[in-house]
Amino acid sequence: MKICSFLKQQGFSSQNLIELKKRPDVVLIDGESVYLNRLLQVGERLTVHVVETGTNVKTIPREWPLSIIYEDQDILVVNKQAGMPIHISMRNYDNSLANALAWYYREEKTPFVFRCSNRLDRDTSGLTIVAKNMVSAAILGQMVAAKALGGLEAAGISREYLAIVRGKVEPEKGIIDAPLARKDGSVIERIVDYEQGEKAITHYRVLMYREGFSLVSLQLETGRTHQIRVHMKHIGYPLIGDYLYNPDMDKIGRQALHAWRMCFLHPITKEKMELEAPLPEDMCRVLGVEPSRWKMELCI
Repeated sequence: MKICSFLKQQGFSSQNLIELKKRPDVVLIDGESVYLNRLLQVGERLTVHVVETGTNVKTIPREWPLSIIYEDQDILVVNKQAGMPIHISMRNYDNSLANALAWYYREEKTPFVFRCSNRLDRDTSGLTIVAKNMVSAAILGQMVAAKALGGLEAAGISREYLAIVRGKVEPEKGIIDAPLARKDGSVIERIVDYEQGEKAITHYRVLMYREGFSLVSLQLETGRTHQIRVHMKHIGYPLIGDYLYNPDMDKIGRQALHAWRMCFLHPITKEKMELEAPLPEDMCRVLGVEPSRWKMELCI
């Protein structure tokens, strides 16, 4: 098999291979530089040096609080705080996760190219993965694309969210199968649309009922925009604090949604990764749970 074919099997994208061709000294067989059309032989050692030299010059470094759950040379997993957008935009030019990581990378004296692999809404807190090089970005991108097509374990990815709704959810567990589409006249808002919507499936189960609120665990088979927020509203239990779908701000000032657990295959080592981010203090307060004891009280 040619080196290029082998690397495609490992998840390298066509763009990755184009970049490697520009620098033939980064692809080695037993320590010697070779071309990508070279045939591999049994017993040879293939080495690929992924060199990052570029940087996002338009992203202004800003020192914002960062909670890094895991980091190695290929990926970085952050517990994103609520109120922080992932990407810069016209209205959020210097307060995004991209700005915070630009500062972090600069302090580490590391080239910075922001490649976030899974997106969270601005006011959703929790785990998000950032690829630290072009290869891990390509492989994680393939995982995310496969997830959008469906399946709890699609491409080795599994995410579990925690949400708070008002009232006691009945039944206590179930599957919401309701296609989603963009609402007419809105760029942001989504609705359930059985005629023109895209497939969207959410699994839910109630973990706790306390102080008049239910804490719900949710897992997505598909990754649609606002899927959890719209699905929970669809079954009659919208998330509290959701300015767009349920502006119930009595107990919390943002949608009560947290990406607390993530399981995935490491894009390079293929090791199974299982990471967690604790329930944020604002959600603990709604339930009357001590932040240091939340997991113990939920028995999860």
